Amino acid sequence: MSAVDSSAAPVKSAVRTVELLEWFAARPGLHSLADVQQGVGYPKSSLYMLLRTLVDLGWVETDSPGTRYGIGVRALLVGTSYIDGDEVVTAARPTLDRLSDDTTETIHLARLDGSSVVYLATRQSQHYLRPFTRVGRRLPVHSTALGKALLATHTDTEVRALLPRRLEPVTAHTLTDREQLIEELALVREQGYAIDREENTLGLSCFGVAIPYRTPARDAVSCSVPVARLTPGHEETIKEALFDARDRLTHATRRM
Repeated sequence: MSAVDSSAAPVKSAVRTVELLEWFAARPGLHSLADVQQGVGYPKSSLYMLLRTLVDLGWVETDSPGTRYGIGVRALLVGTSYIDGDEVVTAARPTLDRLSDDTTETIHLARLDGSSVVYLATRQSQHYLRPFTRVGRRLPVHSTALGKALLATHTDTEVRALLPRRLEPVTAHTLTDREQLIEELALVREQGYAIDREENTLGLSCFGVAIPYRTPARDAVSCSVPVARLTPGHEETIKEALFDARDRLTHATRRM
């Protein structure tokens, strides 16, 4: 037998551990054992033993009575290690700083992960009125400029496979028709950038471009701006700055 058998069945305890940590990661705060059991569906006795093991190892935290559970500090350490060791994030830092200066708005670098995009780096807006952002935030691919820019680097067949069967509305402006979204992606390919106009956050527009250091692209950069501050002139400045950032990032990541 080879050293790595790709056909081997997954180890149940390992799968459950990962699923449990991902469940906590998607639900900040502390949760009762009953809530966790209902969420993941594991037998209560085995779930309790798994939780106690993860608490002892620092991956899960509990309150002083030991009755509620949440994600632990070890998860933060692993997540930070991923960001610190990522070559694209490191190479992108000067360009993100410049893009922030050129636009004065909030900047994101994100990566495609299934039907979501995950923030890898952010630069906060220089204005008082600005969106809340954080590294590690996960957003739907269909409601974001970042996501649409990345989807546009795939074929329509690949897009249909990537998208969930139902596109959930995030705001009243979210495009939830799969075929209409695919039509919009044709325009994104033509113009080279994607837009979401209050599709992910009310009062906020976002412009995104994919970084084509690989095909299809897995990373994108965006600029978010409150609608109240988005004049036609400012929109053109943002687009030009994003194109410049895309070219710089493509050059910086060309060997990755």
